[in-house]
Amino acid sequence: MTLKADKPHPLIRRLGLDDVDRIYQIELLAYEFPWTRGLFVECLRAGYAFFGLQLGKELAGYTILNWAAGEAHLLNLCIHPDWQHRGYGSLLLEYAISHVARQGNEAMFLEVRKSNKRAAQLYKNRGFKVIGSRRSYYQAGDGREDAIVMRLAFGFENPAI
Repeated sequence: MTLKADKPHPLIRRLGLDDVDRIYQIELLAYEFPWTRGLFVECLRAGYAFFGLQLGKELAGYTILNWAAGEAHLLNLCIHPDWQHRGYGSLLLEYAISHVARQGNEAMFLEVRKSNKRAAQLYKNRGFKVIGSRRSYYQAGDGREDAIVMRLAFGFENPAI
């Protein structure tokens, strides 16, 4: 069986400073209010985990994570618009979850725009639960937009806490 040209085999790899220009290009194409290039550099220099989804020679998406005190935070997960709606976001999310779980974290948190129903559904489908919101968290065209805060628990949880 051969792979079709429009469905190259995905590879997930660690990203570094050499990848920032491509990460930033994807960010600009995918978001109306993108992160700055400098913010990506700062996160890399701070030691945050960056993983990329490679399709052939093309970096098609990335995710950024950090963790401390047994809790992980998914800061960004982005797929190039040309590669969206093909399951690559789910694949990258699953890798991120697996990675932070192996680090011994008890839970993963994230924020998602209230208007980003598709992303929120992706997280819900993977088991994330809505635990709250952050008012005016994101920049928006007419001011600010609320974020939905979600959490995915790993393993045993003490119900008394």
